[in-house]
Amino acid sequence: MNDQYQTSPDALKENIIDVLKTIYDPEIPINIYELGLIYNIEISNSGNVHIDMTLTAPGCPVAQTFPGDVESRVMGVPGVKKAHVELVWEPQWTKDMMTEAAQLQLGMF
Repeated sequence: MNDQYQTSPDALKENIIDVLKTIYDPEIPINIYELGLIYNIEISNSGNVHIDMTLTAPGCPVAQTFPGDVESRVMGVPGVKKAHVELVWEPQWTKDMMTEAAQLQLGMF
């Protein structure tokens, strides 16, 4: 671990969120962060990242591969040493979990 610089956990979380906002749900043209699919982001002092995320439906065709894709993208964030994305189903995702911007984009207001 011979990093040239240290990234604070808060700055690292912001960078991770920025990357999550570039990953789109395959069925809804909104990024996974704005959709409310990211339930929790934990970052250790050593740069290990654990993300709890869900999908819009348990039968989603990408359920097997999408968490790994998200993990790979998060691993590309400078300062991230390890990333693990856990697919969770509680609480169940609802449209109410979307940001106002996402709801506006889908014409829900």
